[in-house]
Amino acid sequence: MLESIGSTLSDLLAPHGPPVNAAASFTPGDFSVHFFLQLAVILLACRLFGWLGQKLAGQPQVVGEMIAGVVLGPSLLGLVFPDFQLALFPKETRNVLYAGAQLGVGLYMFLVGLTLRLDHFQSKARSAGTVSAAGIVAPFLLAAVITPWLLDVDGLFMPGISQSNAVLFMGACIALTAFPMLARIINERGLANSALGTLSLTAGAFDDAMSWCVLAIVLATFGGGPAVAVLAIGGAILYTAFMLLKGRSLLAPLGRIVEARGEMTLTMLAITLALFCLSAFLMDAIGIHAIFGGFLLGVCMPRGLFAEEVKRKVEPLAVVLLLPMFFTYSGLSTRMDMVNSLELVLIALGILAVSILAKFGACWAAARFSGEDNRTALGIGALMNSRGLMELIIINIGLQKGIIGPTLFSMLVLMAIVTTMMAGPLFELVYGRRARAEGELEHRVEVAAERRIAAG
Repeated sequence: MLESIGSTLSDLLAPHGPPVNAAASFTPGDFSVHFFLQLAVILLACRLFGWLGQKLAGQPQVVGEMIAGVVLGPSLLGLVFPDFQLALFPKETRNVLYAGAQLGVGLYMFLVGLTLRLDHFQSKARSAGTVSAAGIVAPFLLAAVITPWLLDVDGLFMPGISQSNAVLFMGACIALTAFPMLARIINERGLANSALGTLSLTAGAFDDAMSWCVLAIVLATFGGGPAVAVLAIGGAILYTAFMLLKGRSLLAPLGRIVEARGEMTLTMLAITLALFCLSAFLMDAIGIHAIFGGFLLGVCMPRGLFAEEVKRKVEPLAVVLLLPMFFTYSGLSTRMDMVNSLELVLIALGILAVSILAKFGACWAAARFSGEDNRTALGIGALMNSRGLMELIIINIGLQKGIIGPTLFSMLVLMAIVTTMMAGPLFELVYGRRARAEGELEHRVEVAAERRIAAG
């Protein structure tokens, strides 16, 4: 009996289905067992590293969660305990984790859109447009300068890629802003309702959308055909125009119903979440990304009691349970041991320097040109410079589609992590400390946020 129990326990994480291609396949029960164990490990790791990041390095919770995702992947856990890491996160379960990750980040961006102050955007439209344009033009210009040099280094780009496609891909990677992470940092710093937060979110959203459209154009030349780019760009423009012109009036009755009842019923919550899923589906299906569908719907949703009720019912689950899956999924594809020579280290440092100049420098200059004071402009540049896991998503696509090689992939991962980790401290240095001293920011934003959620 003891031997049987021991054998059963040791075989708990093994696949139990019939052999497929000479290996046992996963049954529905296998996926369920792995999913709940993975989720428990992810939650504990994200809370632990988030707490350590806050206590030891002054980093926001979101940076700790990103590091936790990398630690759970092959970069650390897989390096020290490869068999255990592979048993805990077998590749067969990645699709389940991916779906949960998209739900988490999509819901979070829906909540961000729901709190966006449109009056701030209208008052800062010129500044947002200028910062966004600078965050696109400068990266592509610098990408055009460095890409021919990168093409001469073996193993960075895959054979057969044209210089124009390589420039477009590098430009998209450098221009990308960590939109979900930018939103999380803004929320945790108490800037969600500020003009600076709205300007940064608006410019970051546009820059990310443009980067995804450029990626769609690059992919179209790799076998997808021109229909891929036409569907992505044309569909995004049409859907965005429809939502901004008609969406708010069509969705307004939802707000009136909630106001009349004095609360959001479960039926109304179900309708709201169904609309979120449809919006995320549309943007995902046309080739942009589900998070933009969630964000756009949130922007057009009614404010007032409706927005307060949605946040009260959805935010804790989305932030605490679902969003950490997004960070872990990306971390599972990250390898930090690929940059393993002095030449490659120097190239990686060069890419990092160019990326910081193209985003931080260009967005700071654009904000100053638009009339923002130097402190606000520096704060915008610091926030826009963060790449985060959106960068990991786009470079994973480049790796899978045969655009870049594993070495360049690792360099871009390094750039994403460094620019993301520097975002919080740099923002505090150039903006946050003085703003907090003058009473513009709360001293304990994390405590205040938790108190608000608990009060409901």
